[in-house]
Amino acid sequence: MAKSSADDEELRRACEAGIEGTKQSIVMSIRVAKSRGVWGKSGKLGRQMAKPRVLALSVKSKGQRKKAFLRVMKYSSGGVLEPAKMYKLKHLSKVEVITNDPSGCTFTLGFDNLRSQSVAPPQWTMRNTDDRNRLLVCILNICKDVLGRLPKVVGIDIVEMALWAKDNTPVVTTQRSTEDGEPVTETVTESDLKVTVEKELVSQAEEEDMEALLGTYVMGIGEAEAFSERLKRELQALEAANVHAILESEPLVDEVLNGLEAATNIVDDMDEWLGIFNIKLRHMREDIESIETRNNKLEMQSVNNKALIEELDKVIERLRVPSEYAASLTGGSFDEADMLQNIEACEWLAKALRGLEVPNLDPIYANMRAVREKRAELEKLKATFVRRASEFLRNYFASLVDFMISDKSYFSQRGQLKRPDHADLRYKCRTYARLLQHLKGLDKNCLGPLRKAYCSSLNLLLRREAREFANELRASTKVSRNPTVWLEGSTGSSQNANTDTSAVSDAYAKMLTIFIPLLVDESSFFAHFMCFEVPALAPPGGAGNDNKNQSNNDDGNDDDDLGIMDIDETDKKTGKTSPDLTALNESLQDLLDGIQEDFYAVVDWAYKIDPLRCISMHGITERYLSGQKADAAGFVRLLLGDLESRVSMQFSRVFVDEACHQIERNERNVRQMGVLPYIPRFAALATRMEQYIQGQSRDLVDQAYTKFVSIMFVTLEKIAQQDPKYADILLLENYAAFQNSLYDLANVVPTLAKFYHQASEAYEQACTRHISMIIYYQFERLFQFAKKIEDFMYTITPEEIPFQLGLSKMELRKMLKSSLSGVDKSIAAMYKKLQKNLASEELLPSLWDKCKKEFLDKYESFVQLVAKVYPSENVPGVTEMRGLLASM
Repeated sequence: MAKSSADDEELRRACEAGIEGTKQSIVMSIRVAKSRGVWGKSGKLGRQMAKPRVLALSVKSKGQRKKAFLRVMKYSSGGVLEPAKMYKLKHLSKVEVITNDPSGCTFTLGFDNLRSQSVAPPQWTMRNTDDRNRLLVCILNICKDVLGRLPKVVGIDIVEMALWAKDNTPVVTTQRSTEDGEPVTETVTESDLKVTVEKELVSQAEEEDMEALLGTYVMGIGEAEAFSERLKRELQALEAANVHAILESEPLVDEVLNGLEAATNIVDDMDEWLGIFNIKLRHMREDIESIETRNNKLEMQSVNNKALIEELDKVIERLRVPSEYAASLTGGSFDEADMLQNIEACEWLAKALRGLEVPNLDPIYANMRAVREKRAELEKLKATFVRRASEFLRNYFASLVDFMISDKSYFSQRGQLKRPDHADLRYKCRTYARLLQHLKGLDKNCLGPLRKAYCSSLNLLLRREAREFANELRASTKVSRNPTVWLEGSTGSSQNANTDTSAVSDAYAKMLTIFIPLLVDESSFFAHFMCFEVPALAPPGGAGNDNKNQSNNDDGNDDDDLGIMDIDETDKKTGKTSPDLTALNESLQDLLDGIQEDFYAVVDWAYKIDPLRCISMHGITERYLSGQKADAAGFVRLLLGDLESRVSMQFSRVFVDEACHQIERNERNVRQMGVLPYIPRFAALATRMEQYIQGQSRDLVDQAYTKFVSIMFVTLEKIAQQDPKYADILLLENYAAFQNSLYDLANVVPTLAKFYHQASEAYEQACTRHISMIIYYQFERLFQFAKKIEDFMYTITPEEIPFQLGLSKMELRKMLKSSLSGVDKSIAAMYKKLQKNLASEELLPSLWDKCKKEFLDKYESFVQLVAKVYPSENVPGVTEMRGLLASM
């Protein structure tokens, strides 16, 4: 038989190492297999995969007290035992051996302090019953010894356990040494070695008491016949006693039977009565149910009738037309004092009409005859009121405007400019603003004729105000006209060109300052007053009035204006123009149409006085246009755009084109010398134009510069070609004059700087051609000889050139003698020729310096050629020639 693991000392030491530091001592350690059963089915061994474990019993002493523990040890990945769980034996309540395990080696331990009693306790399986009994006996002994009680034992007889423990107590041989050092062998039982299990399950005294108790009852089982006779006698005696008792109780039985019969009769009578009562109660119950049903129906009918009456009262209240409202709608006055009552009547009518519509009215009522008749009556009231109100408002608008037009104090008069003031007009119109809103709610179609009537009336007033203001503005502005011919004629014809004409542009600015904000305000008021469904309107006020407002408005979104967008502007999400926005822009066209003619008249008048003032007016218009993008109505923006186009057209197509024609007429004149007259006059014109630039008019002026200068340069080239002999002199003098006259402006105007550089390049080219012509005229043989040498240098070596025809040393000496014998006279003649045809004396020093430098460069090239081809010939050096030129 294999050795039990309970006797494995290595296992015990491994367990002690696993609980080292807990101050506990191992009493027993044994290997087991752990598995899980099914809760509530302890008889069925439904174990899963068994896991190897070690159960160790340990005790811990603390003074006289002892504590006992059951430790579950498991193997780590390295094969070392380590604690898994610990149970206190004082909580052990049951030890149950699984009966369905044929081997009897499986048991469970029940503890009363487990947190979850719904989880089946683990099952422990031993190798054999001896290991099981050994462990269980040790547990029971510890419980009895330490705790003073035994747990409940199920599935095994505790007496058999005691007998097994008595028969299987192992004998252990130990050795000890005497005082002399000799070993002595002693034999003791294992129970003597363990201080915790030194007592048996049943003591000797208890066993003696049980034997004495059993000895007191002598059954005499050894004498079988005597025992059988004894039993027969006792049975007969018992039967006789039973019969006697029965016979003695017969009268009592009769009395009981009589009583039972009487009780039966009474019960039968009671049953009959109860049947009768049951029938009566059933009939009564049916009657009560019938009464309750009729009562419930009557109660439900009463509730329904009450609700119906309430609903009918509400419907009647809806259908009732208050007499005061009916009077206001059909024949009331539209005076200012009665407007509050008219508004209340409109509000009631709109509410009543909405109340008779299906969403607000139960569909059941919608087709009732009374509802249909009342709806028709309300529609008739609505049509009557809308017709009366529309007719009144059309007449009211016309009367307001007629009254203002008939009063001349509202308009500008001779000697007095009058700023249009529509505050009183708007105040009177606002009285009927809520009325218009209610009219729109009642009938949208009625607003179209009202809007046309308002636009037609107010258009007359605005055009009259603009015409009177423009006429008085032109009459009150006193300024002399500037000449329109700038680039043609004698110098004295432009002596009045510096006349101050700023009053012209100031008058134009005043026209815009007064009327642009007025038109914007009128557009905004019209959109509000006539109930157009457009985005929220920005507060009115022109950005062109001052720079501060302009800077503030420039940051805004161009489309987030008064809600009155451009006529061609569309909805960004749908790509379609809003119908209400289209109607608004069409109405604004009717409201403001025709007023642009008075602005055009001011522009034309200003152009006739001073065409250059178009530059200032263009800047002013552009400033207003950019400023009004933040809050201008669509038509006002179109008006400003048309004004800008007209100013640009007057300046570009009329003034600039006429000036270009004046420049072109110069080429038809007879031969001209010196600086052409339009060159300095253009400088004066450009200076004046720069003074008039405001805001965004730079592009307009730059375009004029480009056209002017292009025509000037083309005309200059054509005039120069008429006399090729003096073409270069004419070109260099005029290009130099152009640079001198525009030097200051070119430093600040990029467009003129571009033409300045173009003139500079043309000047240098003309100088180079003219100087080369003068040099070749005086030293023609010298430089022709050098040209021949250069031509031969490409084909033959320098040593072969002296042997060519016309290039011998003798020819060289003749040429030098004829060209350089009187070189000082030739240079003086060259200076006189340069001076002879030059009209601008201030250009002579710079031209003479260029001429000397060009001559020295050519002569130096000639000396280098001679030194290379004729090394033995002596030629005057470059230094000598430079000294000669410097001395002259």
